[in-house]
Amino acid sequence: MVANEISFLPWPDVPVMPATPARELRRQGQQTRSHARMAQIEMTADQTPTPHRPEGPDPAGEWFGHPAQLKRLFTTEMWERFGYYGMRAILTLYLAKHFLFNDTTSTGIYGGFTALVYLTPLIGGLIADRYLGSKRSVKFGAILMAVGYFMLCFGGDAAKPYATIEGQRYEVTVTKTDAGEVRSVEMNGQRLEIAGNEDKSVSLKATDGTEARRIAPGGFESDGERSPLHITILLVGLSLVTVGNGFFKPNISTIVGTLYADGDRRRDAGFTIFYMGINLGSLISQFFCPILAESVGWWAGFGLAAIGMTFSWLLFQFDGGRLDGYGERPAGADPRKDWLIYGAALVCVPLFWFLFTNLMAYVPPAAGEGLVGYFLGLPIMGKLMFGTFLLAVPGILVWALAAGSRVEFQMMVAAMVLIVFNTVFWTLFEQAGSSLTLFAERNTQLEIGWTRPLFAMFRASPASYYLFFAILLGGLGWLLAWFFGQGEVPETRRKISLGFGIAMLAGFGGMLYARTQGFGSEPVYVMPAGQTQIFNALFIVTLAPVFSVMWNALARRGVEPSIPVKFALALMGVGGGFLLLVWGAQFADAQFRVGLAWLAGLYLIHSMAELCISPVGLSMITKLSMARIVGMMMGVWFLSIAVAQYVAGMVAQVASVETVGGQVTNLKVSLDTYVGVFTTIGWVSVGIGVVLLVVAVPLRKLMHGVT
Repeated sequence: MVANEISFLPWPDVPVMPATPARELRRQGQQTRSHARMAQIEMTADQTPTPHRPEGPDPAGEWFGHPAQLKRLFTTEMWERFGYYGMRAILTLYLAKHFLFNDTTSTGIYGGFTALVYLTPLIGGLIADRYLGSKRSVKFGAILMAVGYFMLCFGGDAAKPYATIEGQRYEVTVTKTDAGEVRSVEMNGQRLEIAGNEDKSVSLKATDGTEARRIAPGGFESDGERSPLHITILLVGLSLVTVGNGFFKPNISTIVGTLYADGDRRRDAGFTIFYMGINLGSLISQFFCPILAESVGWWAGFGLAAIGMTFSWLLFQFDGGRLDGYGERPAGADPRKDWLIYGAALVCVPLFWFLFTNLMAYVPPAAGEGLVGYFLGLPIMGKLMFGTFLLAVPGILVWALAAGSRVEFQMMVAAMVLIVFNTVFWTLFEQAGSSLTLFAERNTQLEIGWTRPLFAMFRASPASYYLFFAILLGGLGWLLAWFFGQGEVPETRRKISLGFGIAMLAGFGGMLYARTQGFGSEPVYVMPAGQTQIFNALFIVTLAPVFSVMWNALARRGVEPSIPVKFALALMGVGGGFLLLVWGAQFADAQFRVGLAWLAGLYLIHSMAELCISPVGLSMITKLSMARIVGMMMGVWFLSIAVAQYVAGMVAQVASVETVGGQVTNLKVSLDTYVGVFTTIGWVSVGIGVVLLVVAVPLRKLMHGVT
């Protein structure tokens, strides 16, 4: 979800990662198993208890049949995810509307930030395993993240817009009218409204609507006058969140793993409960933070995220001794190195600040410079990520060819191929927080009435009702998951399935009845654009049990799709989501806005695609990798996700449109631009998925039975 980023535990086996979330477990539960394996290796054959792992939980203190400590970890993680997803939901809009960065800069910063967020846990987990221990790492990371969120509250006054017209600067005035905000400049004593044209020229219109002057393409540029101090505060805040995340994310999941002894059947169910906290925190924050940012101010949205992160730290710091003996410092680690590590982490803050400033100064290379020129023109962050990834993949394969057997090499080839396809998937999926959020802000009908929440916004298309009934059937699917899931799905999840199924059927049934009665012609709620990211979280929560039951049923019949086929379905799904939105764009209203249901439909398909790829990612890597380099291959896997986040920002930059004072100058040009980009990436993704589907059989042979 995400946005992104919601995570799940597949029933009843291993944790499913995010989405928005499937990405979460990829980064968390998956790393948990890695750290747990390291702990198991260090233990003696007779399972001698260690400070990092006590003998077991106190049977007298349990929470839903699990160690009582799980409750504290559940709430700690819930509030941490509350802060992170709440901040992420409004970050791109904050950059574009408060600081008045153009689309290229806004989406570039967002992509760079999320890339580092996925990269730093690799180092944070290693430091915890060798020096600090998981508990100290989580506490330190929570403090850094809370401070970072609070710093984002201090954005100062909004940037002052100005326009440079044929080399001369003019201050831009923003006037609010019944029809919306109007941007204008004063020229020769006359106030002229700025309006973009389809040929990318700009018209300056007099108060009577006549064109007073037309600026040729390239002769008009807009920007904002910003406070260098507040930009520094912004980038330092993001850097603190990035560093803190590296210490927090991989290690709280590790502590959950230490609550259970080897062979404890409650382990998977415990992770299921733990990741419910992630889902709950992200759902709540993605609802409330955008509302506060829209109605009160950006500081309120980030402030709520900061409060959530502070709660997380307080719950963990003052645990009343509940976590004593869990996640302690590794045996033999020197406590005197703690402050050295803390200091080194703080030194990374100005380093990341430098990477962000370098990223902001990036100017796309001119056409015709070629691949080498394009790579050399990338920001430092891009060079480091692409360079490392492009060297690691062939380098490891060459080593595997020389050091491994024929079978091991073939399995490594299969792993690397799937890693590359995984990068493509997350590149497109992660448009949620950047280009899709800006699309929601500019070209989506966000007004919601009693009968308009989803389906009634497609006034022009009878086909829209098919989507309505598809979602209605989703509610029925939840009821079926509840009915047939006995013995496969934990009772708690079955009850949740029942509740969600009834709620969906009742909600959509009520909307259909209201529609037939003619109620709800006027909007009663305007959805903030950042809030649209909540669709992914909702669909993940709704569909995860359905997919779990479906995969189990197919497996019992021996027809469950192979891993390559699931990857192919995910790629075709993420592309299909964009194509659905493109189809809906032809039914845009007179203001060039697309019905909200089309955007919700995109998130529905993307969530289904995510549930095809997320549960198998890390498990696939650990099974296909040579035993001597499993840890390194996991690093390459997470590096591929970080690269995907960065490339996602680059893809979003292609969809950039001209803005003045944070507002597009021509909504038709904006819609056409998004439709063009979404059409391209949609068909490319579907095509790549088809290619993977074609090569799935030979690729499966290279996997030698790994499923």
